[in-house]
Amino acid sequence: MMETLEDTELCFPQLLNSSCRKKKRSESEAVLVYIVLSSISLLTATLNLLVVISISHFKQLHTPTNLLLLSLAVSDFFVGLLMSFQILLSDGCWFLSDHMCTLHVVLDYIITSASVGTMVLISVDRYVAICDPLHYPNKVTVRGASICTCLCWLCSVLYNSLVIKENFAQPGRYNSCTGECVVVINHIAGIVDIVLTFIGPVTVIIVLYMRVFAVAVSQARAMRSHVAALKRQRSETVFAKKSEMKAARTLGVVVVVFLTCLCPYYCSSLVSQNTLFGVTSVPIEIWLFYFSSCLNPVIYAFCYPWFLKSVKIIVTFKILQPDSCETCIL
Repeated sequence: MMETLEDTELCFPQLLNSSCRKKKRSESEAVLVYIVLSSISLLTATLNLLVVISISHFKQLHTPTNLLLLSLAVSDFFVGLLMSFQILLSDGCWFLSDHMCTLHVVLDYIITSASVGTMVLISVDRYVAICDPLHYPNKVTVRGASICTCLCWLCSVLYNSLVIKENFAQPGRYNSCTGECVVVINHIAGIVDIVLTFIGPVTVIIVLYMRVFAVAVSQARAMRSHVAALKRQRSETVFAKKSEMKAARTLGVVVVVFLTCLCPYYCSSLVSQNTLFGVTSVPIEIWLFYFSSCLNPVIYAFCYPWFLKSVKIIVTFKILQPDSCETCIL
Protein backbone atom coordinates (compact mmCIF):
# COMPACT_ATOMS: atom_id res chain seq x y z
CA MET A 1 0.00 0.00 0.00
CA MET A 2 2.86 2.38 0.88
CA GLU A 3 4.54 1.53 -2.44
CA THR A 4 1.36 2.39 -4.32
CA LEU A 5 1.08 5.77 -2.62
CA GLU A 6 4.67 6.54 -3.45
CA ASP A 7 4.00 5.86 -7.14
CA THR A 8 1.09 8.32 -7.22
CA GLU A 9 0.63 12.02 -6.64
CA LEU A 10 -2.39 14.24 -6.08
CA CYS A 11 -4.11 16.29 -8.76
CA PHE A 12 -4.68 19.00 -6.13
CA PRO A 13 -2.01 18.67 -3.40
CA GLN A 14 -3.80 21.24 -1.23
CA LEU A 15 -6.84 18.93 -1.03
CA LEU A 16 -5.31 15.94 0.70
CA ASN A 17 -8.54 14.10 1.51
CA SER A 18 -10.63 14.84 -1.58
CA SER A 19 -8.17 15.12 -4.45
CA CYS A 20 -7.91 12.46 -7.14
CA ARG A 21 -4.61 10.71 -7.59
CA LYS A 22 -2.54 10.45 -10.74
CA LYS A 23 0.29 8.18 -11.71
CA LYS A 24 3.75 9.66 -11.65
CA ARG A 25 5.61 9.92 -14.94
CA SER A 26 9.22 10.54 -15.74
CA GLU A 27 9.91 13.93 -17.27
CA SER A 28 11.06 12.42 -20.56
CA GLU A 29 7.92 10.26 -20.83
CA ALA A 30 5.65 13.23 -20.08
CA VAL A 31 7.40 15.41 -22.69
CA LEU A 32 7.18 12.65 -25.31
CA VAL A 33 3.46 12.13 -24.69
CA TYR A 34 2.71 15.85 -24.91
CA ILE A 35 4.76 16.30 -28.10
CA VAL A 36 3.17 13.34 -29.91
CA LEU A 37 -0.40 14.15 -28.90
CA SER A 38 0.02 17.88 -29.55
CA SER A 39 1.42 17.14 -33.01
CA ILE A 40 -1.54 14.92 -33.86
CA SER A 41 -3.98 17.55 -32.57
CA LEU A 42 -2.34 20.37 -34.52
CA LEU A 43 -2.05 18.26 -37.68
CA THR A 44 -5.69 17.17 -37.46
CA ALA A 45 -6.99 20.71 -37.03
CA THR A 46 -4.71 22.16 -39.74
CA LEU A 47 -5.36 19.54 -42.44
CA ASN A 48 -9.12 19.59 -41.94
CA LEU A 49 -9.14 23.39 -41.94
CA LEU A 50 -7.45 23.23 -45.36
CA VAL A 51 -10.23 20.91 -46.57
CA VAL A 52 -12.90 23.28 -45.21
CA ILE A 53 -11.29 26.32 -46.89
CA SER A 54 -10.80 24.47 -50.18
CA ILE A 55 -14.35 23.24 -50.58
CA SER A 56 -15.90 26.45 -49.23
CA HIS A 57 -13.84 28.82 -51.39
CA PHE A 58 -13.52 27.24 -54.82
CA LYS A 59 -16.84 27.21 -56.69
CA GLN A 60 -15.79 24.29 -58.85
CA LEU A 61 -15.76 22.12 -55.74
CA HIS A 62 -19.35 22.97 -54.79
CA THR A 63 -20.79 19.54 -55.54
CA PRO A 64 -23.12 17.42 -53.37
CA THR A 65 -20.37 14.90 -52.58
CA ASN A 66 -17.88 17.62 -51.63
CA LEU A 67 -20.44 19.29 -49.37
CA LEU A 68 -20.67 16.03 -47.44
CA LEU A 69 -16.87 15.94 -47.27
CA LEU A 70 -17.04 19.53 -45.98
CA SER A 71 -19.36 18.44 -43.17
CA LEU A 72 -16.99 15.58 -42.29
CA ALA A 73 -14.00 17.96 -42.34
CA VAL A 74 -15.80 20.37 -40.00
CA SER A 75 -16.44 17.60 -37.49
CA ASP A 76 -12.85 16.38 -37.83
CA PHE A 77 -11.58 19.93 -37.30
CA PHE A 78 -13.48 20.17 -34.01
CA VAL A 79 -12.10 16.76 -33.05
CA GLY A 80 -8.63 18.26 -33.47
CA LEU A 81 -9.58 21.06 -31.10
CA LEU A 82 -11.12 18.69 -28.56
CA MET A 83 -7.94 16.64 -28.56
CA SER A 84 -6.27 19.51 -26.73
CA PHE A 85 -8.53 18.76 -23.75
CA GLN A 86 -7.55 15.10 -23.89
CA ILE A 87 -3.90 16.12 -23.87
CA LEU A 88 -4.51 18.01 -20.63
CA LEU A 89 -6.19 14.87 -19.30
CA SER A 90 -3.32 12.58 -20.24
CA ASP A 91 -2.05 12.67 -16.66
CA GLY A 92 -5.52 11.73 -15.33
CA CYS A 93 -6.63 15.07 -13.86
CA TRP A 94 -9.39 17.51 -14.85
CA PHE A 95 -8.41 21.04 -13.84
CA LEU A 96 -11.37 22.90 -15.37
CA SER A 97 -14.84 23.39 -13.88
CA ASP A 98 -17.55 20.75 -13.69
CA HIS A 99 -19.63 22.74 -16.18
CA MET A 100 -16.74 22.61 -18.65
CA CYS A 101 -16.53 18.87 -18.06
CA THR A 102 -20.16 18.38 -19.06
CA LEU A 103 -19.82 20.78 -22.01
CA HIS A 104 -16.74 18.92 -23.21
CA VAL A 105 -18.55 15.58 -23.12
CA VAL A 106 -21.67 16.84 -24.91
CA LEU A 107 -19.52 18.45 -27.63
CA ASP A 108 -17.69 15.15 -28.02
CA TYR A 109 -21.01 13.33 -28.37
CA ILE A 110 -22.36 15.88 -30.87
CA ILE A 111 -19.27 15.68 -33.08
CA THR A 112 -19.28 11.87 -32.99
CA SER A 113 -22.97 11.69 -33.93
CA ALA A 114 -22.53 14.26 -36.71
CA SER A 115 -19.55 12.31 -38.10
CA VAL A 116 -21.50 9.05 -38.13
CA GLY A 117 -24.52 10.77 -39.70
CA THR A 118 -22.31 12.30 -42.39
CA MET A 119 -20.83 8.87 -43.15
CA VAL A 120 -24.36 7.55 -43.69
CA LEU A 121 -25.10 10.45 -46.07
CA ILE A 122 -21.87 9.76 -47.97
CA SER A 123 -22.88 6.12 -48.33
CA VAL A 124 -26.31 7.13 -49.64
CA ASP A 125 -24.69 9.58 -52.07
CA ARG A 126 -22.38 6.90 -53.49
CA TYR A 127 -25.24 4.39 -53.62
CA VAL A 128 -27.35 6.68 -55.80
CA ALA A 129 -24.36 7.76 -57.94
CA ILE A 130 -23.35 4.18 -58.77
CA CYS A 131 -26.66 2.31 -58.70
CA ASP A 132 -28.83 4.97 -60.35
CA PRO A 133 -26.41 7.22 -62.30
CA LEU A 134 -28.99 8.52 -64.80
CA HIS A 135 -31.16 10.05 -62.06
CA TYR A 136 -28.30 11.07 -59.77
CA PRO A 137 -28.14 14.75 -60.92
CA ASN A 138 -31.88 15.13 -60.22
CA LYS A 139 -32.02 13.15 -56.99
CA VAL A 140 -28.85 14.49 -55.38
CA THR A 141 -28.42 18.26 -55.63
CA VAL A 142 -26.25 20.83 -53.87
CA ARG A 143 -29.32 22.25 -52.16
CA GLY A 144 -30.48 18.81 -51.05
CA ALA A 145 -27.05 17.90 -49.73
CA SER A 146 -26.87 21.20 -47.83
CA ILE A 147 -30.28 20.62 -46.22
CA CYS A 148 -29.42 17.03 -45.24
CA THR A 149 -26.11 18.14 -43.75
CA CYS A 150 -27.73 20.90 -41.70
CA LEU A 151 -30.43 18.52 -40.47
CA CYS A 152 -27.74 15.99 -39.51
CA TRP A 153 -25.96 18.55 -37.31
CA LEU A 154 -29.21 19.93 -35.89
CA CYS A 155 -30.49 16.49 -34.93
CA SER A 156 -27.12 15.66 -33.41
CA VAL A 157 -27.18 18.80 -31.25
CA LEU A 158 -30.78 18.28 -30.08
CA TYR A 159 -30.43 14.55 -29.48
CA ASN A 160 -27.20 14.70 -27.49
CA SER A 161 -28.36 17.71 -25.49
CA LEU A 162 -31.34 15.63 -24.35
CA VAL A 163 -29.11 12.65 -23.50
CA ILE A 164 -26.74 14.73 -21.35
CA LYS A 165 -29.29 17.25 -19.99
CA GLU A 166 -29.48 15.69 -16.49
CA ASN A 167 -25.76 16.32 -16.01
CA PHE A 168 -26.19 20.04 -16.70
CA ALA A 169 -28.59 20.36 -13.76
CA GLN A 170 -25.96 19.39 -11.19
CA PRO A 171 -22.56 18.95 -12.87
CA GLY A 172 -19.91 17.03 -11.00
CA ARG A 173 -22.29 15.21 -8.65
CA TYR A 174 -21.02 11.82 -9.84
CA ASN A 175 -17.34 12.65 -9.32
CA SER A 176 -15.76 10.46 -6.66
CA CYS A 177 -12.93 12.96 -6.05
CA THR A 178 -11.79 16.46 -6.99
CA GLY A 179 -10.07 16.45 -10.36
CA GLU A 180 -12.34 13.89 -11.95
CA CYS A 181 -14.73 14.40 -14.87
CA VAL A 182 -17.56 11.88 -14.92
CA VAL A 183 -20.83 12.15 -16.82
CA VAL A 184 -23.68 9.66 -16.23
CA ILE A 185 -26.06 8.61 -18.95
CA ASN A 186 -29.35 6.85 -18.22
CA HIS A 187 -29.08 3.10 -18.93
CA ILE A 188 -31.96 3.14 -21.43
CA ALA A 189 -30.58 6.28 -23.07
CA GLY A 190 -27.20 4.57 -23.31
CA ILE A 191 -28.69 1.59 -25.14
CA VAL A 192 -30.66 3.86 -27.48
CA ASP A 193 -27.50 5.90 -28.12
CA ILE A 194 -25.48 2.83 -29.12
CA VAL A 195 -28.27 1.70 -31.47
CA LEU A 196 -28.76 5.13 -33.08
CA THR A 197 -25.12 6.19 -33.34
CA PHE A 198 -23.39 2.85 -33.92
CA ILE A 199 -25.36 -0.32 -34.68
CA GLY A 200 -27.98 1.30 -36.95
CA PRO A 201 -25.66 3.59 -38.96
CA VAL A 202 -22.92 0.95 -39.32
CA THR A 203 -25.47 -1.55 -40.63
CA VAL A 204 -26.78 0.97 -43.17
CA ILE A 205 -23.25 1.91 -44.29
CA ILE A 206 -22.13 -1.70 -44.73
CA VAL A 207 -25.28 -2.71 -46.65
CA LEU A 208 -25.11 0.31 -48.97
CA TYR A 209 -21.41 -0.09 -49.72
CA MET A 210 -21.75 -3.81 -50.37
CA ARG A 211 -24.37 -2.92 -52.97
CA VAL A 212 -22.23 -0.07 -54.35
CA PHE A 213 -19.16 -2.21 -54.91
CA ALA A 214 -21.18 -5.09 -56.36
CA VAL A 215 -22.68 -2.72 -58.96
CA ALA A 216 -19.31 -1.01 -59.53
CA VAL A 217 -17.63 -4.34 -60.32
CA SER A 218 -20.38 -5.33 -62.76
CA GLN A 219 -20.21 -1.91 -64.48
CA ALA A 220 -16.43 -2.11 -64.76
CA ARG A 221 -16.68 -5.51 -66.46
CA ALA A 222 -19.35 -4.21 -68.83
CA MET A 223 -17.25 -1.17 -69.78
CA ARG A 224 -14.15 -3.25 -70.44
CA SER A 225 -16.08 -5.59 -72.75
CA HIS A 226 -17.59 -2.75 -74.81
CA VAL A 227 -14.88 -0.09 -74.67
CA ALA A 228 -13.53 -0.88 -78.17
CA ALA A 229 -16.92 -0.23 -79.81
CA LEU A 230 -17.74 3.02 -78.02
CA LYS A 231 -17.97 6.28 -79.85
CA ARG A 232 -16.61 9.58 -78.56
CA GLN A 233 -19.95 10.66 -77.12
CA ARG A 234 -20.35 7.40 -75.27
CA SER A 235 -16.75 7.55 -74.02
CA GLU A 236 -17.54 10.74 -72.13
CA THR A 237 -20.28 8.89 -70.31
CA VAL A 238 -17.84 6.10 -69.52
CA PHE A 239 -15.35 8.66 -68.17
CA ALA A 240 -18.09 10.04 -65.91
CA LYS A 241 -18.85 6.56 -64.64
CA LYS A 242 -15.15 5.92 -64.00
CA SER A 243 -15.00 9.19 -62.08
CA GLU A 244 -17.94 8.16 -59.92
CA MET A 245 -16.36 4.76 -59.27
CA LYS A 246 -13.06 6.37 -58.28
CA ALA A 247 -14.95 8.62 -55.87
CA ALA A 248 -16.75 5.55 -54.50
CA ARG A 249 -13.44 3.75 -53.94
CA THR A 250 -11.88 6.79 -52.24
CA LEU A 251 -14.86 7.38 -49.97
CA GLY A 252 -15.00 3.65 -49.35
CA VAL A 253 -11.48 3.86 -47.92
CA VAL A 254 -12.58 6.80 -45.75
CA VAL A 255 -15.58 4.82 -44.49
CA VAL A 256 -13.50 1.70 -43.76
CA VAL A 257 -10.90 3.73 -41.84
CA PHE A 258 -13.66 5.50 -39.91
CA LEU A 259 -15.41 2.25 -38.96
CA THR A 260 -12.10 0.60 -38.04
CA CYS A 261 -11.31 3.43 -35.65
CA LEU A 262 -14.88 3.76 -34.35
CA CYS A 263 -15.67 0.09 -33.64
CA PRO A 264 -13.17 -0.41 -30.76
CA TYR A 265 -14.65 2.62 -28.94
CA TYR A 266 -18.24 1.36 -29.12
CA CYS A 267 -17.31 -2.30 -28.65
CA SER A 268 -15.59 -1.44 -25.37
CA SER A 269 -18.77 0.37 -24.33
CA LEU A 270 -20.88 -2.67 -25.20
CA VAL A 271 -18.59 -5.07 -23.33
CA SER A 272 -18.38 -3.00 -20.17
CA GLN A 273 -22.05 -1.94 -20.37
CA ASN A 274 -21.10 1.07 -18.27
CA THR A 275 -23.24 4.20 -18.25
CA LEU A 276 -20.42 6.25 -16.73
CA PHE A 277 -18.33 8.26 -19.13
CA GLY A 278 -15.14 9.40 -17.43
CA VAL A 279 -12.95 11.59 -19.59
CA THR A 280 -10.13 11.59 -17.06
CA SER A 281 -9.33 8.05 -18.13
CA VAL A 282 -8.34 8.17 -21.79
CA PRO A 283 -8.07 4.62 -23.17
CA ILE A 284 -6.41 3.80 -26.49
CA GLU A 285 -9.75 3.33 -28.29
CA ILE A 286 -10.63 7.01 -27.77
CA TRP A 287 -7.29 8.12 -29.20
CA LEU A 288 -7.79 5.69 -32.11
CA PHE A 289 -11.15 7.29 -32.86
CA TYR A 290 -9.61 10.76 -32.73
CA PHE A 291 -6.73 9.68 -34.97
CA SER A 292 -9.17 8.76 -37.77
CA SER A 293 -9.97 12.47 -38.09
CA CYS A 294 -6.32 13.09 -38.94
CA LEU A 295 -6.24 10.29 -41.54
CA ASN A 296 -9.15 11.56 -43.68
CA PRO A 297 -7.31 14.58 -45.18
CA VAL A 298 -4.27 12.36 -45.80
CA ILE A 299 -6.50 10.03 -47.82
CA TYR A 300 -7.81 13.01 -49.82
CA ALA A 301 -4.22 14.11 -50.54
CA PHE A 302 -3.42 10.73 -52.14
CA CYS A 303 -6.73 10.25 -53.94
CA TYR A 304 -7.95 13.75 -54.87
CA PRO A 305 -5.61 15.86 -57.06
CA TRP A 306 -7.81 18.90 -56.43
CA PHE A 307 -6.96 18.85 -52.73
CA LEU A 308 -3.20 19.17 -53.28
CA LYS A 309 -3.78 21.86 -55.92
CA SER A 310 -6.05 23.88 -53.65
CA VAL A 311 -3.62 23.53 -50.72
CA LYS A 312 -0.84 24.93 -52.90
CA ILE A 313 -3.00 27.95 -53.76
CA ILE A 314 -3.89 28.48 -50.09
CA VAL A 315 -0.37 28.22 -48.64
CA THR A 316 1.05 30.51 -51.35
CA PHE A 317 -1.66 33.09 -50.53
CA LYS A 318 -2.93 33.10 -54.13
CA ILE A 319 -6.32 32.52 -52.56
CA LEU A 320 -6.31 36.23 -51.60
CA GLN A 321 -6.24 37.31 -55.25
CA PRO A 322 -9.44 38.65 -56.84
CA ASP A 323 -11.67 35.97 -58.40
CA SER A 324 -9.52 33.18 -56.95
CA CYS A 325 -12.73 31.30 -56.20
CA GLU A 326 -13.15 30.85 -59.98
CA THR A 327 -9.78 29.05 -60.29
CA CYS A 328 -9.86 25.78 -62.21
CA ILE A 329 -9.18 23.11 -59.60
CA LEU A 330 -10.43 19.94 -61.26
